[in-house]
Amino acid sequence: MKNMLSVIVLTLNEAKHIRACLESVQSFADELLVLDSASVDETAALAQAVGARIVTRLFDNYAAQRNAALEYARGDWIFFIDADERANERLGKEIRARISHSENAMTEQVLFWVPRQNYIFGKWIRHTGWAPDYQPRVLKKGRARFDTARPVHELVIADGKQDYLETPLVHYNYETLAQFRRKQVRYTRFEAQMMAAEGIRPRWRSFPSAPAREFYRRFIALSGYRDGLHGLGLSLLMAYYAFWRQVWAAELARQKYSLNEN
Repeated sequence: MKNMLSVIVLTLNEAKHIRACLESVQSFADELLVLDSASVDETAALAQAVGARIVTRLFDNYAAQRNAALEYARGDWIFFIDADERANERLGKEIRARISHSENAMTEQVLFWVPRQNYIFGKWIRHTGWAPDYQPRVLKKGRARFDTARPVHELVIADGKQDYLETPLVHYNYETLAQFRRKQVRYTRFEAQMMAAEGIRPRWRSFPSAPAREFYRRFIALSGYRDGLHGLGLSLLMAYYAFWRQVWAAELARQKYSLNEN
């Protein structure tokens, strides 16, 4: 099949979301592939009921997981969607039209970025750094891969041109404060590890300045104030994790220094 499109979902205990996610792409996908990290809930069974092929691979990091999924996929083109995201027929038609044009006109476009509408604590966040939130999601197999040096907030290395789609994914990002905190702790620790790996040792002045800059960036520069109390709360939360990124990076740098001294 020419321009076969594989839609891939990475999962771990996503029974709450997986069926609705897969059903949102079922009308335009040639293959539904779920790369599961050994879920212990009904994720696999629910995905199979919708017609997805299930492959199990233990999770190491996001970039490696996505690269593994590219190898398992049978399609010429890949569309990644997360379990807590929803597509629609309009997005499917746009993806199909753009990859067909890329192939037929030989424009050498191998990567398309997709915008997201993020719903956080029940509200569509239109500012505060969460919009339009373009993500590298439509890739030509063999011409684009995820950078393994970026274990979170993945970066794609593309051997060809890139472009942007117009139709957004709907992302039900964080429903509760506890969920937000769990994810931000994981992301922040990864970022601190990246800083340590690059030899970045935070200076004392960065402990107050990093969160202050993050709050200003989110609430003022990125118009978080236009999201009302949600924008204020999210800006404060991201400033809080900017502080802890410095703390954890400093601790990792201290440990590295101690090992070198010994």
